[in-house]
Amino acid sequence: MIQISQQRAKCIGCNACVEAADYRWRVSKKDGKCTLVEGIEKKGFYVAVVADHELEANRLAAQNCPVKIIKIIQLKAR
Repeated sequence: MIQISQQRAKCIGCNACVEAADYRWRVSKKDGKCTLVEGIEKKGFYVAVVADHELEANRLAAQNCPVKIIKIIQLKAR
């Protein structure tokens, strides 16, 4: 499993994450910022735990983010 986190308040809406993983990221019509699909808000960060097969696309989303607000963590198996 992997954990994706996003500091949404700092998003500039460039769409790089959506281009890398359009099933996990959307642009909000309300404010133009990118939203982590199924992300749960915790103290200003949106977090989603997803399957390993999403790792590469979301790693690319994090690398392409010009404001570096996306973090990817591989969770250890229990």
